[in-house]
Amino acid sequence: MADESPSAREQFKAHDRTLPFQGEEAIDADCLECFDYAYADRPVADRVDIVTTTDEFTSVCPFSGLPDFARVTITYTPDRRCIELRSLKYYLMSYRNVGIWYEHLVNRMLEDLVRACAPRRMRIEIACLPRGGLASTVVAEYARPDADR
Repeated sequence: MADESPSAREQFKAHDRTLPFQGEEAIDADCLECFDYAYADRPVADRVDIVTTTDEFTSVCPFSGLPDFARVTITYTPDRRCIELRSLKYYLMSYRNVGIWYEHLVNRMLEDLVRACAPRRMRIEIACLPRGGLASTVVAEYARPDADR
């Protein structure tokens, strides 16, 4: 007895759907707050890195509007200011409904965070969960010209 059920290709149709999403103007860099780094003028200052990681980052595909999930790791050597974590969480959450390519996301985030805290160095790594079987990791780095290590 032959199976006469329709194939997946016959049964399901692509509907050319796109979910609504926001543009980059929805990213809220104004919410970022910093506090003074008390060790800025001490010899140890250039050897201290602050590493902040979250597995809860989401944005959306700028083509389909479907959600993208990523692990974000922010590593920086502070100069005079440190990023306040509550405000960083609000900033990261502002990406939640933004349609943005990974390659643009990492650069935008680096620009915003460098502008907020003016670190000696900063590295942002975005490890994106697989989409279509492909996982991507995108890294952007900043080093102040006088910040050699």
